[in-house]
Amino acid sequence: MTDTTIVKTAFFAAAPKTVWAFLTDKDKLGQWFYPPEADLAEGQDYALMGAQGDGKAVKQCWGTVQRMEPPWLLVYTFTIAPLGGVMTTVTWRLEDVQGGTKLTLSHEGVGAAGAAALGLLAALDAGWDRHLGRLRECCSR
Repeated sequence: MTDTTIVKTAFFAAAPKTVWAFLTDKDKLGQWFYPPEADLAEGQDYALMGAQGDGKAVKQCWGTVQRMEPPWLLVYTFTIAPLGGVMTTVTWRLEDVQGGTKLTLSHEGVGAAGAAALGLLAALDAGWDRHLGRLRECCSR
């Protein structure tokens, strides 16, 4: 199951530059996903933070930004606690389309999580749907 990839496509009534900012700027990224400690930067580690029930900050997901070609391509490694240390890869591709942006998200490597992979794939698949819906709302403001 190591070749399993989640692929999502979404369209935004916003320019690629606007969508890019919501993928990389710490304040904008935190509006639809989880807030990072700093803007995403190529070659740098990142951690996206959430809050526990008691309000204490906790890492939700983390990795390293592998490649940035603003505003067209963002690639980073990605893991969450349930992946048990398995590092996956998330790729964001933006394309200019009439009246806005086409975004394609590819999330690869979840199958390497072994027996738990199918459950993790289903959870991540649903999670990306929710997050992309919030991203669309943010980009349309």
